[in-house]
Amino acid sequence: MPRFPVTHVGLAMLTLGVMSSSAARAAVHADRLRVPAGFHISLVSDQVPGAREMTRGARGMLFVGSMGAGRVYALSGLVGPGPVRVRTIARGLDLPVGVAFHDGDLYVSDMRRIVVLRDIENHLDTPPAPQIVADDLPYRAGDHSWKFIAFGPDNRLYVPIGAPCNICDVGHDFGRIISMTPDGGDRRDVAFGIRNTVGFTWQPGTGTLWFTDNGRDNMGDDVPSDELNRLDRPGQSFGYPYCHQGNVPDPEFGSQHACGEFTPPALLLGAHVAALGLRFYEGSQFPAAYHNSLLIAEHGSWNRSTLAGYQVVSVGFGPDNRPRPPAVLVSGFRQGQQAWGRPVDVQPMPDGSVLISDDLSGAIYRLTYGPPPATQ
Repeated sequence: MPRFPVTHVGLAMLTLGVMSSSAARAAVHADRLRVPAGFHISLVSDQVPGAREMTRGARGMLFVGSMGAGRVYALSGLVGPGPVRVRTIARGLDLPVGVAFHDGDLYVSDMRRIVVLRDIENHLDTPPAPQIVADDLPYRAGDHSWKFIAFGPDNRLYVPIGAPCNICDVGHDFGRIISMTPDGGDRRDVAFGIRNTVGFTWQPGTGTLWFTDNGRDNMGDDVPSDELNRLDRPGQSFGYPYCHQGNVPDPEFGSQHACGEFTPPALLLGAHVAALGLRFYEGSQFPAAYHNSLLIAEHGSWNRSTLAGYQVVSVGFGPDNRPRPPAVLVSGFRQGQQAWGRPVDVQPMPDGSVLISDDLSGAIYRLTYGPPPATQ
């Protein structure tokens, strides 16, 4: 296995990340998960330490980035009666949270760059060394340097540049989304005023970009809310660090700009729920009420006196394309104040089922509707 050199973060931080994602992995309790009547949830694999963003290949393969483990995984055997196999296809990366599949190649986010594994589905057992396609992405030691990535309908790669702090004024260098061509060129600014988005997707039919954003900490249990945002035109600003949830001025920076200067959220998701990965459900397996709804993974609070999040929710849309309040789709990742799982991303599959990643227990689950799936 070729090893990609560890850079920028340092060996000590990488070692700490590996310890936190393996030695501290929580036990899987899939039997505790709760879903609405008619739905079923089952464990696909508990051998994916730090599982974060997921993306599908062209041949039924699932690729998974990781937090802490420094690895990228490929899961085969998801279709059919055979056993699921987990391969490690890259090691030693700096928080390779994001993965995006495009034209046979797997793009992976690093703390300060984007790398690519060429023709990966033909080289799963002998993975190619990662090639750098975009280097020197803005970086400052602090929070939110990991990156969820995705290719848009324009065949451009979208990359977030999170704020390097809980709250700070960094102008337009951070707190934004950028896009680039697959070779890393022609970088463009997409949106500003975003504290930390760890999930974005495009609405079928309209091509509109929707993304989650995590609200700042240390303003209390119930303020500010995490946001679901809609981008209507390039260059919109969504308020950070001056305004939160569309109507709450920041106590430190709020006097500099009024909330009315910024694009308000399309929907408030709740304070500290840590809304991360999201996808539109285009399958036909789930009931009609879920068709074209947004499925959102809520990673869960870490600094709220009563835990919030730790679930997957669905967001439907009205005739005016306005999102409706979220409804819980999968719960049970925590019992009271004790959490054993933290959902990160959702990935609809061609058969209409949905996969869910969980970085705390290093697991992937499958959500289905209808008769209970056959036991493999």
